[in-house]
Amino acid sequence: MSLKIAASDKRAPRGAAPARFSLAARLTFWYATSAFSLVLFATGVLYWALVNNLDRVDDQFLQNEIRLMRTLLGDVKALKKEIEVESEVYVRLLDGDGRMMAEAPGMGQSVTPRDFPLPTEIDQPLNSGVDFRSPEGRLFHVLAARVAASGSSTAYIVQVAADRTHEAAIVAGYRTYLWITLGLALVMCSLGGYQIARRGIRPVREISGTARRIRSTTLDERLVSAGLPTELADLADTFNEMLDRLEDSFSRLSRFSDDIAHELRTPVNNLRGEAEVALSKPRTVEEYRDTLGSCLEECLRLSRMIDSLLLLARTDNPKTHVTRESLDVGRELSALRDYYETPASEAGIALTVTAPQGIMARVNRSLFQRAVGNLVENALAHTPRGGSVSVAAVKQQGSLRVKVSDTGCGIQEEHLAHIFDRFYRVDRARSTNSGGVGLGLSIVKSIAALHGGTVELSSRPGRGTDVVLVFPNELPPDGGVSG
Repeated sequence: MSLKIAASDKRAPRGAAPARFSLAARLTFWYATSAFSLVLFATGVLYWALVNNLDRVDDQFLQNEIRLMRTLLGDVKALKKEIEVESEVYVRLLDGDGRMMAEAPGMGQSVTPRDFPLPTEIDQPLNSGVDFRSPEGRLFHVLAARVAASGSSTAYIVQVAADRTHEAAIVAGYRTYLWITLGLALVMCSLGGYQIARRGIRPVREISGTARRIRSTTLDERLVSAGLPTELADLADTFNEMLDRLEDSFSRLSRFSDDIAHELRTPVNNLRGEAEVALSKPRTVEEYRDTLGSCLEECLRLSRMIDSLLLLARTDNPKTHVTRESLDVGRELSALRDYYETPASEAGIALTVTAPQGIMARVNRSLFQRAVGNLVENALAHTPRGGSVSVAAVKQQGSLRVKVSDTGCGIQEEHLAHIFDRFYRVDRARSTNSGGVGLGLSIVKSIAALHGGTVELSSRPGRGTDVVLVFPNELPPDGGVSG
């Protein structure tokens, strides 16, 4: 039991993962919220306008009634008669001390004098009325003002009240329909938002479905960008470009693996064959020595191939930096000439170096020597006896250009596009006999790229080849990995 509990505790997450909502849910929420907010604002404004307009109309009605009472103050009898026969509004007349002089029939049972606000003074503009609900539940809009007859100092108080019960019922009904409308609007906005969101993200689902089907064996499949919105079309095109790069990388990796297997099989088979022949019957000491020497040559060939592959792996890593130092280019090229002068003389090839004094470059010394040395070796291997190989260095527009030229057989045009591919050989038989594995020029290109430079190649079949290494003046900052 304890083991099961421990396993369960180990599998349990330490903290609850935050809730995630789909894009459709988020779009639905924001659309429904924004649309419903707009409907709510519009209906709220309409309701406010209705209520405010009713209040304004009732205020004007009560104020006009007070003004009418003011004009009748000169004839108190006529004023009392007007008050008693008034049917649309309740009117009460009080003297200056608040004693009632006249009031509309039934007004005392609904609105008493104490239910009115303080009266507006004679010299002040009339106030707005206020609402009052009577004990029997009727709603009144009431207003009071202190008035005086023209040319008289006697002041009276006029109280007027308008029955708003019918208006309140209308507003209540409107408010009920308003809530029903808002509820239906919320449902419709949610449903509409959901449908719009589903239609909007349908292309995203199609892109996701296509991307989910893509495997290393189906990298040739592409997203169809026709008919997609502009943003998603750009996304699909970008994704297709990424798939193009991945397909190319996988193809190159597959070819590279096949080439490695093929190249390693030859020396391993040679080693195995030499050992089987040596062990097939007793041999003399000299024969064993020859066999061991042949095996050592194959081992050296394997070692060179492995070293080259390791160097390519390091230079292909985008995080790899090299330690650079200021070098006298002329001195380095002279040292290379001294190193290759003997094999060049044995092959009957003239090797020359041209470099003005004082040309300095900030590069990695061992990688610089490896790149130029590979070009010289390649030129010597493809230049017949009596030919020449020249190495020249110049500074041009702040960049160092090292040019290696030969008068060899040259390269056919159909091979130029693949000359820097790994394990690619123009003449496979000749390269194998010379001990090459087809990685020299690939290493040159990788070293140039690691320094931020390029390699330029031009060839004239039957007349020779020119290869130019370009090291830019603006170099990346020093790293900590030595070449």
